[in-house]
Amino acid sequence: MRPGIARSAALMAGVAAIALGVVSASAQEADSTAAAQETAEKVEQKKSGDGATLLDKITVVSRTDESAIDTMASVSHVGQEQLERRMATSQQGVLFGLPNVAVQTDASRTASSVNIRGLQDFGRVQVIIDGARQDFQRSGHGTQSKFWLDPELVKQVDVIRGPVANTYGSGAIGGVVFYETKDAEDFLRPGESWAASATGMYETNGHGWTTSATGAYRFNDAFDVLGNIVYRDYGDYKDGGGDTVPGTSFDVLSGMLKSSIRPTENSELKLGWVGANDSWNEVSGGSPVSDLDLKQNTFTGRYNITDEDQSWLDLHINASYNKTRLDRTYVKPLSNGQFDPGTGLPTIIPAGSQTNYDLGTWSFDIWNTSRFETGALQHEMTYGGDWVSDGVVTRDPSGSMDSYTPSGKRRVSGAYVQDKISWEWLEVLAGLRYDSYGLDSDAANNSGNRLSPRITVGVSPFQTAALEGLQLYGTYAEGYRSPSITETLMNGMHPTGATFPFLPNPDLTPETGKTWEVGANYRADGVIQPDDALRIKAAYFNNDIADYIGSTTISAFADTTGLCPVRWDLLMNPNVTYAPICSQYQNYANAKIRGFELEGVYDAAWGFVGLSASTLNGYTVSYAGIREDLSTIPSSQVTGQLGFRFLEDRLLIGGEVQYSGAPKGNKVADDYTLVNAFATYKATDNLNVNFRVDNIFDVKYVNPLNTSTTTVLYEPGVTLKLAATMRFGG
Repeated sequence: MRPGIARSAALMAGVAAIALGVVSASAQEADSTAAAQETAEKVEQKKSGDGATLLDKITVVSRTDESAIDTMASVSHVGQEQLERRMATSQQGVLFGLPNVAVQTDASRTASSVNIRGLQDFGRVQVIIDGARQDFQRSGHGTQSKFWLDPELVKQVDVIRGPVANTYGSGAIGGVVFYETKDAEDFLRPGESWAASATGMYETNGHGWTTSATGAYRFNDAFDVLGNIVYRDYGDYKDGGGDTVPGTSFDVLSGMLKSSIRPTENSELKLGWVGANDSWNEVSGGSPVSDLDLKQNTFTGRYNITDEDQSWLDLHINASYNKTRLDRTYVKPLSNGQFDPGTGLPTIIPAGSQTNYDLGTWSFDIWNTSRFETGALQHEMTYGGDWVSDGVVTRDPSGSMDSYTPSGKRRVSGAYVQDKISWEWLEVLAGLRYDSYGLDSDAANNSGNRLSPRITVGVSPFQTAALEGLQLYGTYAEGYRSPSITETLMNGMHPTGATFPFLPNPDLTPETGKTWEVGANYRADGVIQPDDALRIKAAYFNNDIADYIGSTTISAFADTTGLCPVRWDLLMNPNVTYAPICSQYQNYANAKIRGFELEGVYDAAWGFVGLSASTLNGYTVSYAGIREDLSTIPSSQVTGQLGFRFLEDRLLIGGEVQYSGAPKGNKVADDYTLVNAFATYKATDNLNVNFRVDNIFDVKYVNPLNTSTTTVLYEPGVTLKLAATMRFGG
């Protein structure tokens, strides 16, 4: 047994023993009876027909208190019940089955990059945790923009697709993923002043152990606090062919602390910390090359005040600081095929050499919604502004590896106003956003600004019982993404295999996304029986990105600008493998992405049926008229889910089937079908048992985003998961 697994097993056993002892001692106390009564009331409420509201949780990404089904945009919500049955180890599990949403990872499954509608990296998709932007990036093959968040800490996730998400800050031409972590208010039961729980989970593939402990305390109605700690220790997993995938082991310690303070009955202040301490290794040729250690700390403060007697006041103020440090240490000397990043000549990287990547992100966000009427028109006017500052410091004391992820500072800010106007069967949402950015470093400075409009028109034209819940909408929206520090300043010689120069480009122009979208929302309650509910969202979109930024190859022999001269000294050196090219981030093309997404669920007392589907096609057209398939297009997918509830909702049994079609132009990925099964059982009000099997038929497959011309990362084969959670409180 590896030392990490031994520690994990001991921790789980200790926590479980403590929890079991307390549960056994208090199982017959009055709070257990109260919890049972509460559960019975929930079951009865669901039977009475009120259970339909379980499908319509207010989304975090809504700034006007809307649920996903009420939002005139392509929005998805992942709630606690879905998270519980997915038993996710990584963000791929958290976002499973969401239309046109994919996750790219390297072998380290804890570091994720989210792809929405074929766009990712460098802020095209904003990932926000409790109001804090996640902007970390490290250059290299594979996943570049990364964030770390343990699924065990997540309460809910909301996804909004396209540039209609730009009220959440500059750059989100692909969309926004907003994670909300757990609260004491959701964890504590009525009448409880404190509670705690312990969770242990084991996965067969990779022999992975997860242990988690949560505690919450309510001091009074105005102040509560919740803490959580999670430890995961995983070995290398096996793919569907039975082969071990090297470099996929990791161990990570994560935690959070969150408090809610309510100064008045109309206001609330949330203070939070989320942290991660992650370790894994990078592998080449089947053996470790470097060890990576990450430390991330996110501090957030969110204040809101809402007064129903003052319709003009619904004020929100968010502030955050996110600090990420990644240390890369070479575990053995490297000499074969290594070239100095400064000179391009053969070099040796000594064992123990280290590169440090530091990112500090400050952000501030303020907005208010005023509600009023003008004649027969109802208005929800939202106006606000945001400011984000990224400071990147990369250090490489033994060489010049810091040239690939260069140091610098970037500031993005903006202000916006949007008005949602409602009149009987008509809704109109009109908005305008102003963006500004500035980039500063020792090598270059750059800045820019732009106005981006949005207009959405929705109609609910039918009054018949069957169609009164149907809303049709159309949207035109624009978004603006400024160049990142790396895209602007990346330089140096390619370090391995073959050497050639990377060229900085301080004259990059920001990308502008222009999206047309038409969609439909449909809600119906009591479709077949009084307690059921049907929700369907569908959308077709066309997104054109002007001045798309991508890595471009320049032939040194054909270059006439003088920026990429032939390095004759390297070409004539027999000890150097030199490619007479240069690589540079350029506004080389316009990108065109079109797609369709469908998401629906039917829920009743007996269970649920869910269906999601997405198709996507994307390509670039260079300024020379050359058309190429976009490499960031994920699989088109169809996902079906079916679940049955028994024993007054205490037992849930179901499964998932997902078909994935390889994107056009990807020569490595194939079509594949996954079949999963799950079961959750609430044995008592204080003991939950979860079971899941992923990839039942042991299919060998790849995520198209995890393929390149040089590497292919196969996903895990059949995986069994078993978890138990014990809870106690008083």
